[in-house]
Amino acid sequence: MSAPSFPDWLAITEVKARYCRCLDTKDWAGYADVFTEDAVLDTTGAGGKRIEGRDAAVDYVRSSITDDVITTHHVHAPEISIDGDTATVIWAMQDRNIWPNGRTLLGFGHYHERYVRQDGQWRIAESRLTRINIEMTPPTT
Repeated sequence: MSAPSFPDWLAITEVKARYCRCLDTKDWAGYADVFTEDAVLDTTGAGGKRIEGRDAAVDYVRSSITDDVITTHHVHAPEISIDGDTATVIWAMQDRNIWPNGRTLLGFGHYHERYVRQDGQWRIAESRLTRINIEMTPPTT
């Protein structure tokens, strides 16, 4: 593994920025496009599930944050290493989710990810979410 070239670093950070934007705006086609077809989404470290396949992963996330849930995802300070057409990245992350019934979640943790370059485009092949801290407010209704 080596430090990435600036163009690869920028391309990978743009993929993750698009991930956050598409997730928070519920642009499900754009969100799906950041993943490989055989992507793995592992949220077991945050109390969720391990899902294999892009379509299944998008369906799982979409069922968790329906249109009436407000989400805000931020990622910071990427640690990126590249070996050919594969990259490993660790992102510090923070998210805030607000449900219509007053329930809120403020979370902090890390995404541990593997990216692959396919047809000149970097995509997420595996994403594992771990949590350091979660602050939860119960529903008010």
